[in-house]
Amino acid sequence: MESELHSIGELARASGLGVGTLRYYDGAEVLTPAWVDPQTGYRWYRPAQLADARLLVRLRRVGLPLADIRAVLAGHDAEHVLDAHLRRLEDGLADARRELSLIRTTIEQREHPMATTLHLTVRADRLAAALDAVRFAVCEDPDHPALTGVLFEPDGPVLRLVATDRYRMAFAELPALGAPQHPAPGTTVPTALVDALRALLSAAPAEVLLTLGADTFRAETPDHRIEGAVPATDYPDHRVLTRLDPQHRLTLPAAALRTAVETGATRTLPSGPQGADCQVTVLTLTDDGHLTVTADPTPDDPHIALNRDFLLDALRAAHPEQLLLELGGPIAPLAIRTPGRTGTFSVLMPIRLP
Repeated sequence: MESELHSIGELARASGLGVGTLRYYDGAEVLTPAWVDPQTGYRWYRPAQLADARLLVRLRRVGLPLADIRAVLAGHDAEHVLDAHLRRLEDGLADARRELSLIRTTIEQREHPMATTLHLTVRADRLAAALDAVRFAVCEDPDHPALTGVLFEPDGPVLRLVATDRYRMAFAELPALGAPQHPAPGTTVPTALVDALRALLSAAPAEVLLTLGADTFRAETPDHRIEGAVPATDYPDHRVLTRLDPQHRLTLPAAALRTAVETGATRTLPSGPQGADCQVTVLTLTDDGHLTVTADPTPDDPHIALNRDFLLDALRAAHPEQLLLELGGPIAPLAIRTPGRTGTFSVLMPIRLP
């Protein structure tokens, strides 16, 4: 048998993988030998496995995660795996460019303190709609002061609003005049100031002037002005949650889903904030492509378990006629989108079912 096989040393020399690396990939069940000598424990590989080893070298070179390498070598939807990894690399490069731009801005602000203030003009109705889309996700826990507000983040021609309590995250975008062409550091506006701003917008004229400073936020109309201090804390990086790789996309009537969640079965689990009990809704995708609410999904049906109250909050905040749901699996976040509003959506963290 050995005459028909490559020894581990021969495979290492022919592929460029070290002997230790081949042993590691054997243990990880990525590239297992065809035969292991029961007396010596020496590994032997089929000639055809040389091609797998050389492919493995290339997959390592582009930083493909171990689970994805295993899937590619096993022939499990390799095209999808590679496309998803390429998107991650492209997103990573975009993130690096953005961070470098923010670093340059931070250095400039440190050297020229007067350049730390931005003046943006936005439509009052669009700002009100954006605040309504994210307010439900603001953190109320004083132990997390960096999250107890809404992030106002200028990004080229748009102003992005972000809110999260670590269990859900909401995003909204609206056009803004006066924003810098490059990304600028965001300002976290405290909850009380956010609510005061929303009240102001109910009677505001067509436009509102926003001032985002290093330590101050101000909103002005011809007749009113509100102003307050902002915390000197950095908001968590939210971009990782915007890069979802959904396995299923469903467009469905919003009212029908709200009714199904409100009337559907739930389970009680200790998965709320601070470990409190909460009612959990399980969304299940049936074989014919319909979304149902069931308390006990079968293991084979795609499903995701969610905090029922958080799900209803997100559905009410979206308030469109149609919804686009993106499901990535039972341990992947759920994205709730409104067709035609790319930058305005929410993301809910899943709950693991026992």
